[in-house]
Amino acid sequence: MKRWLQRISGFVSNLAPRERVLVGAAGAVLAAALVFLAVIQPIRGAAQRAQDRVVAAEHQLELMQRLRRDFDEVSQRLSAVEQRIQSGPKGNLRTTLETLAQTAGVKIESMEPQASPSNDQYRETKVDVVLKEVSLAQTVGYLHAIESTDQVLSVKGLRIRTRSDRPGLLDVNFNVSSFEPL
Repeated sequence: MKRWLQRISGFVSNLAPRERVLVGAAGAVLAAALVFLAVIQPIRGAAQRAQDRVVAAEHQLELMQRLRRDFDEVSQRLSAVEQRIQSGPKGNLRTTLETLAQTAGVKIESMEPQASPSNDQYRETKVDVVLKEVSLAQTVGYLHAIESTDQVLSVKGLRIRTRSDRPGLLDVNFNVSSFEPL
């Protein structure tokens, strides 16, 4: 290292004053470039990465807050349904569906009981309902009556097909579940 410094010193001492100024200026520019590349640029990069992490964290926070609001809303709706199940009227599902069908002016083709999964808190009773040759208005009226009855009923798996022999009428299949506390 000492040898290199002696060589550089000898080289600079042999230069004219104007050349020494130019070599000094070039050295200063080189030193400034090295400081910029070795110190300032990494600090700027680290600051940008930190800023990017802050933006990502804020985005995740907004997402978590939205998920929390959704969770709270679903929890409130679940509590309301559980309250309806606990305090709602009890009754035979098939009888209730037949009564609602008569009120809506619909003739039920068939009602088949379905197996339902076991639950620790509620007993679910399922029935597969088949309606043949009903109008859209009758179908909507009947489904609305099912959904708006005091007994907690849920319509699932609705399938509607138009009839080829009578295009104004429909064949409708759906499942209805009722819930009662154990």
